[in-house]
Amino acid sequence: MEVFRLSRAKYADQLSGYGAALKGARWNSRGVEMIYTAENRSLAMAEVLVHLSLAMLPRDFMMLTIFIPDEIEIFNLPVSKLADGWNNFPHKRITQELGDLFIHEKQYAVMRVPSVVTQGDFNLLINPGHPLFKEVSIVRKEPFPFDERIFKEL
Repeated sequence: MEVFRLSRAKYADQLSGYGAALKGARWNSRGVEMIYTAENRSLAMAEVLVHLSLAMLPRDFMMLTIFIPDEIEIFNLPVSKLADGWNNFPHKRITQELGDLFIHEKQYAVMRVPSVVTQGDFNLLINPGHPLFKEVSIVRKEPFPFDERIFKEL
C-alpha cells in the first residue's frame, strides 16, 4: 500500500514522529511520536492547507510516497466507536488518548482513522516505535508546489 505525506524539503529524507510529538495533534499527545499520512495526495494537501495561509505557505514542500508492505496489518478505527464531537476543533483529548494507546500498545504498526478535513477520506497513522516500522519506507519524493488559485478569495 502506498500512502502520502507533505513534508518540508529539509525533513523529506526521514520518517519520524518527532514533529508531531513537539506539540501534539488530534491523534497524539505532546511527547508521543506518530507519523501522519493520507490515503491520497489530495488529502495530504488538504490536511496541510487547513493550518496555513498564502502568506505563510513555504515554497519547499515535497510530496512523499510511503510504502507500507501488505504484510503489515492495519487497524481500522471505526467511526462508530468515536465519541460525539471527536471531530471538533480544537480537538478533544479523547482522540489523543486513542492515538496514544495505539502507539504505546504496539499491537499495530498502522491505524486508519477518518479525516476531519475531508469527510469520507482516511488518514493512516504510523507508529515509528513498532517493530515492523523498519519495513515502511519512502519510495518517492517530488517537489509539490501549491496552485495559488487555492487561496483566491471568492
